[in-house]
Amino acid sequence: MTNDEIRQFLQEAIDENRVMLFMKGTPDQPACGFSARTAGALGALGVEYSALDILPDPRIRQELSAISGWPTIPQLFIDGELVGGCDIVMEMFETGELAQAVGAPAAGQQPVEAPSAEPPPLRIDNLQS
Repeated sequence: MTNDEIRQFLQEAIDENRVMLFMKGTPDQPACGFSARTAGALGALGVEYSALDILPDPRIRQELSAISGWPTIPQLFIDGELVGGCDIVMEMFETGELAQAVGAPAAGQQPVEAPSAEPPPLRIDNLQS
């Protein structure tokens, strides 16, 4: 793919997905704590979202930053607009703004604790010999 094709693909992903997360790794296997926390916040709200791993090709990050004007990863877009990175998303999560922005039910729900960047503990009984 050329850089223009990558940029077009990224723009289409932003335009076609109401909630779009560009991250390092995947929601199931994040490759950094910031991406883990951002995906965790969306998951805690029960939000349907699309995610794209930016790690397979360095040009993805370069072209994404050219579109958004935002240098860091993760980047969350809602309704085609850049919301921001992990710090902004976590602040919005804690104040309830994220739930409102994505249309997640907030009223009557139990408070949800912000996800941590810590990986889950390793359980020996899950290891196979």
